Amino acid sequence: MRMLIQRVESASVAIGSRVRSRIGRGLLVLLGVGTDDTEEDVEYLAGKLVRLRIFDDEAGVMNRDVCQAGGEVLVVSQFTLMASTRKGNRPSYIKAAPEPLSRPLYERFAARVGELTGREVPTGEFGADMQVSLVNDGPVTIWIDSRLRE
Repeated sequence: MRMLIQRVESASVAIGSRVRSRIGRGLLVLLGVGTDDTEEDVEYLAGKLVRLRIFDDEAGVMNRDVCQAGGEVLVVSQFTLMASTRKGNRPSYIKAAPEPLSRPLYERFAARVGELTGREVPTGEFGADMQVSLVNDGPVTIWIDSRLRE
């Protein structure tokens, strides 16, 4: 499972001309689910996300997590995060999990983040063609793969 985290001043996801979800200051998370991912990957990434200290404290040092900063979290599914570009110029998505596996893990991830933060976690719409807008704060953008655990 892979997530791309962006610290934002605001973010939203729209489908066509309708805004589905919107947050203020917080984290926009793009989440890709792989064919071998399990509930263990959900637990690892949700916990890592919520504990990640990337918000400034009173001294201007990134020392606060999203809860301490009073931030929100928006989670959007993005199978293209599982792309392999090893051969040729056309990405392969063979490592992306099919919907029967990926949808429940994506939904469980958003629910688990909600449990850990004590706040509702807005989402995109699984499988939809979405337009994601954001104002990246910093910019701060972090990539985490549950299999690499760096």
